[in-house]
Amino acid sequence: MFKKRSPTRISPLTDNPLRNPGQSLDEELQRIWEDDIFTWGGMLVFTFGLLIYEWVRWLLKTNVHPLAVTFLLIPWMGFLVFKLYRIKQLRQRLKMARDGEKAVGQYLSDLREQGHRVYHDVIGKSFNIDHVIVSDRGIFTVETKTYSKPSSGRPTLVFDGEQITRNGNALQHDALQQAQAQAKWLHDLLQETTGRNLPIKPVVVFPGWFIEKTTGAKSSPVWVLNPKALPTFLENEPQRISGEDVKLVAYHLSRYIRSNPKD
Repeated sequence: MFKKRSPTRISPLTDNPLRNPGQSLDEELQRIWEDDIFTWGGMLVFTFGLLIYEWVRWLLKTNVHPLAVTFLLIPWMGFLVFKLYRIKQLRQRLKMARDGEKAVGQYLSDLREQGHRVYHDVIGKSFNIDHVIVSDRGIFTVETKTYSKPSSGRPTLVFDGEQITRNGNALQHDALQQAQAQAKWLHDLLQETTGRNLPIKPVVVFPGWFIEKTTGAKSSPVWVLNPKALPTFLENEPQRISGEDVKLVAYHLSRYIRSNPKD
């Protein structure tokens, strides 16, 4: 007799879930572990094992001499060790950036109690927006920059409206340009999906740093803040978007995020 075939089972979820703070960085850290560390670490272990094998054969008085193999393999092993060291440094930077995004995400979660809609890790083309806030005060893209700080003293960044400096030196990456590009991309996306020309404010936050602003910072299109200051800035903003437009943007942004998961 034939057994009755059990019915095909499918997931009860009809939509992809919204993304979490730092999810892209979590996925990149997992990829580095599964691909880079496994590959290069495996090659180092194999090479070291081959080297030991050749020396054991020599010690057992077989007709081989391991010096030639040693001269060939030692430089290769040095390269592999260097490669793994660079991967370790990359993982440390990514972990710090991920933890910064998660910390900012926790700050922003409190905004929901005030009626703001908060979205995390919105994926664009070859980039992501760390956080998006949607409320009647406007739409805000939030880029998180997490930098290590000195163990003592007051960690301070200076924003003059055109650049961000630390100890008189401009930061290596242009966070202001990046934030404005993200806001422009989101503006175009929402204009296409909602048909509305809505104001979007780019924001750059630096967890754990004090932000000192000059008079020129007031005219900048970008806010540069410690994330703890963001709720106060939002509270002081006038109403810019109607409640209906807030719902419209929230619907289309959620739909975009759910239909565009990162592979």
